[in-house]
Amino acid sequence: MSTVLELDGVTKRYGEQPPVAALRGVSFSVRQGELVAIVGPSGSGKSTLLHVIGTLERPTSGVVRIGGVDAAQLSDRELSRLRAREIGFVFQQFFLAEHATARENVADGLLYAGVPAEERLRRADEALERVGLADRATFKPTKLSGGERQRVAIARALVGKPAIVLADEPTGNLDSATGASIMALIRELNAAGATIVMITHDAELADGLPRQVRVRDGQVVSDCP
Repeated sequence: MSTVLELDGVTKRYGEQPPVAALRGVSFSVRQGELVAIVGPSGSGKSTLLHVIGTLERPTSGVVRIGGVDAAQLSDRELSRLRAREIGFVFQQFFLAEHATARENVADGLLYAGVPAEERLRRADEALERVGLADRATFKPTKLSGGERQRVAIARALVGKPAIVLADEPTGNLDSATGASIMALIRELNAAGATIVMITHDAELADGLPRQVRVRDGQVVSDCP
């Protein structure tokens, strides 16, 4: 399997007097088809790591490669294109447009990938079917449960067939039963070939995944398959 994500000596510092080191020489890679938890307590650097992996922030030093491409060498426009095509995001807040249907919300995941409108809707329907929401395609988020809204968000992340899906605390806003069903879906999608990196503070949840990269004080302290 090919490597879809590689971090080599990544640092991130904020401010100048004195600078605050959020990441300190982080190195690890993720291969195609893996399901990985990045786990650590609040303040460990998880969120910064998510932003750097997702190319939302540039590292202070070190290399971040997505699908073999060194993100630091790209212009802002090229970076936006890479993000649109290679990375799917799932956040605990869902970030769905309330006025749009589930189908339209998912189709919007292809807006910046240059896909024609009719094809966007067709692929949105396919993605909703994958997450078990084919019968909710015309519903707006206000008519959906929290678990269903998270499924729409996951479908939106998957619709562009990205190299990697980044899930930030995807069960954080859900009750335990609904959270368990979302985790079951994530495992299902991974078994079908999706590469998923999940950021979480929940050590118990992380322990149930095939690999855990544990971070503390901006450093990787263990990487357990």
